[in-house]
Amino acid sequence: MTKYNETHIDYHGESNGVHRWSGPNGQPCFWHPDWLHIAEDSMGIYPKEPLELEEGEEATKEHATAAIVKHINKQKDED
Repeated sequence: MTKYNETHIDYHGESNGVHRWSGPNGQPCFWHPDWLHIAEDSMGIYPKEPLELEEGEEATKEHATAAIVKHINKQKDED
């Protein structure tokens, strides 16, 4: 089964500190530097996947991208 990678998600930029992507099925994903998760809502209230960080490591957009890819691959496996 083919897995998704970062080329399968589209980055739409940042607004008020919140970064937005859309997945292969059009589902939006959001991340703010203060969040330790990605979310499917722009307020980050409903976390969908935690970021994988080493102790003391600061969250980055790359961590969020990796969490989105992991999340959409989990969803694909469940289908």
